[in-house]
Amino acid sequence: MDWDVKSVFKLPERNNYAYRVILKYQDGTKHIQQKSGFQTKKEAEDAKKRTIGELSNGTYVVNCHVRLKEFLEYWLEYDIRQRVGSFNTYSVYSQTVKHHIIPYIGRKRLTELSRGDIQRLYKNRAECSVHIVRHVKTVLNVSFRYATAHKLVSVNPAEGVNLPKIVEAKPYHTRNIDIQKTLTMEQIQILLEASKRTQIHMQVLFNVLMGLRRQEINGLKYSDVDYINRTLTVERQLGKELDRNPNASGENTMTKRELPLKSSSSKRVLPIPDYVFEAVLEERKIYEKNRSRRKSQFLDADYICCSSYGKPRSKDFHWRHYKNLLKSAGLPDIRWHDLRSTYCTLLLKSDFNPKAVSKLMGHAKELITVDVYGDNQNIIPEEIPELVSYMNDVMPKKRSGQDLKDVVLDTVIETEKYLPDK
Repeated sequence: MDWDVKSVFKLPERNNYAYRVILKYQDGTKHIQQKSGFQTKKEAEDAKKRTIGELSNGTYVVNCHVRLKEFLEYWLEYDIRQRVGSFNTYSVYSQTVKHHIIPYIGRKRLTELSRGDIQRLYKNRAECSVHIVRHVKTVLNVSFRYATAHKLVSVNPAEGVNLPKIVEAKPYHTRNIDIQKTLTMEQIQILLEASKRTQIHMQVLFNVLMGLRRQEINGLKYSDVDYINRTLTVERQLGKELDRNPNASGENTMTKRELPLKSSSSKRVLPIPDYVFEAVLEERKIYEKNRSRRKSQFLDADYICCSSYGKPRSKDFHWRHYKNLLKSAGLPDIRWHDLRSTYCTLLLKSDFNPKAVSKLMGHAKELITVDVYGDNQNIIPEEIPELVSYMNDVMPKKRSGQDLKDVVLDTVIETEKYLPDK
């Protein structure tokens, strides 16, 4: 940003003195500010010198009257909306601002906010939820870095403010999962069998037998399947992309489309268990039948999980069916993500290589997998058998009566090709 400070001049109608500050931004725009109200020319000259000093050392505040609420709303629309990759990320920022920051300190001016204000906010929100207060800290740090860069504040009041000790004591990625929130081997088998009578059978298989994320499952295509090597390439997710135009009407700000994965490590090639592979082949037959029958009305986009018209499933499609499935099968009312957590934790508690599990789950770091899914000793009983036995117990028996043990052993042997060395 370039700047220029004009000479002091007198305002006859007010009988006082003033000077003007011209700010020139990189995009070519200019912002003119008039500093007035000085009773003598000397007062104005002294103020002008202070302004020049602040502009020179980067501590000049462009607008000292902006309130936090106004700033955060602007920041969300004109910075975060333009930069984030998905609706989910934007939604987390937006909901944190709306429900956990603005109601408490939103009326304060940016230049009035102190470290004490932010420390008190952290303490208040920590009593509500550990996860919430961490989101609050992230939002304030990121937004005030933006405010500092754009000269709305001279210093970042959130910088260096720690969360309450009770919160800081736990690693950021730790999540405790007790046995009440996971399914046993027997329950998983019941779930898989019962899911055959629902519209989410394939989603359940990809979740509990391969550990895929919800939006990764919805983005799977038949072209992702290597039918020779029996592998699945995970390279996209299906979700809502945020409209970059903040002035768009509410109903047009979200669209369902293919999006990049969470991180580069999320792109992975996974071996397909035989049971899942056979289910994919059966689902493909249904897909071809619907395409032939619907013809011009059919959306031939190649999605595995789709409607009878070929349209991909939304990220929330599984919800109602899943809850009804659990209830009808007499299973605990656990979250959809807990199936993925169960899959991951069982592998870890079976002494499977953590780096290998990280690769299977698509996590960026080994630490995430271990901390998020494996830090509580009560998650899964210690007598969990090896991976071979796990898959053997979980996978339903084949109708042909073929010995499943051989099938599972073959699957595990193929899996080992894709896993790092211990």
